[in-house]
Amino acid sequence: MAMVVVVTESVPPRLRGRLAIWLLQVRAGVYVGEVSRRVREMIWQQCTELCDEGNIVMAWATNTESGFDFQTVGKNRRIPVDMDGLRLVSFFQRRVKMLFNNVVKISEVIGRFWRAAFSFVIQ
Repeated sequence: MAMVVVVTESVPPRLRGRLAIWLLQVRAGVYVGEVSRRVREMIWQQCTELCDEGNIVMAWATNTESGFDFQTVGKNRRIPVDMDGLRLVSFFQRRVKMLFNNVVKISEVIGRFWRAAFSFVIQ
């Protein structure tokens, strides 16, 4: 049996009720407990089926270098990444992506302007 932590955000009440059957809710959306691997997998199956528009992360103690493992479901700005056997979290920054997309659009507009401005030279 291993320690399990489940953190939920914007999940339906029926899933919160299911989690409360197996785990102790220590704070809004945070559930902890000590369960077997089989029960943990059953809880995760319930989470993936009932998540709807929310997001969930489940972490549990295991015999790895970090001492734990985790998995996620749903839209989230944090993305699990495997680097040399270690599970890390990459932070997806929406603002950086939006800025990059704007720079690409501006460079396309400038390119079209220069092509149009010098089209007489090319012909």
